[in-house]
Amino acid sequence: MSEKFGRLFGGIGACLILASAVATPVMAEEKKVTQTAGVDNTRMGMYHALAQLSFEAFQQGSLDKAAELARILERTWDAAEEGGGPRSLEVTNKESFEQIDQAMDTFIKPLIHYTTKVPDPLAVKRAYEDFLSKLKQGD
Repeated sequence: MSEKFGRLFGGIGACLILASAVATPVMAEEKKVTQTAGVDNTRMGMYHALAQLSFEAFQQGSLDKAAELARILERTWDAAEEGGGPRSLEVTNKESFEQIDQAMDTFIKPLIHYTTKVPDPLAVKRAYEDFLSKLKQGD
C-alpha cells in the first residue's frame, strides 16, 4: 500500500515540476512588452513614444521640434482619452486619467511655450520622468 502512495506522490510531484517548468516561461512572456518600430504595443505606448521624441528633441536643442511633438502628444491624448468615448481612460478610470493628464500638462507646457520663456532643463526632465511613470498606470 505504501508503495502505491509513493508512486502516486512521485507522479504528482513530477507533474508539478513539469507544469512549473512550462508555466514559468509563459508567465515571463506575458510580462514582456512587445514593440513595433520602437513603440510599445500597449494602450499608453503611443503617448510614451511621442513624449520620448519630444524630450529627445528638447535635449538636442531643437525647441521648435520639441514643441511641435508636445502639441501632437496633447492633441492625440485629448482626442483619444478625454473625448474618445466609452473606452477612453477618462470614462474607464477617471482618477488615473486626471493624474496622467496633469503630469502631461506639466511636461508639455514649458515646451509648447518655449518662445516666451526658455524651459528649465531639470524641470522638464523631472516632468518627463513623472509623466512616464504615470503612463504606466494607464496600461
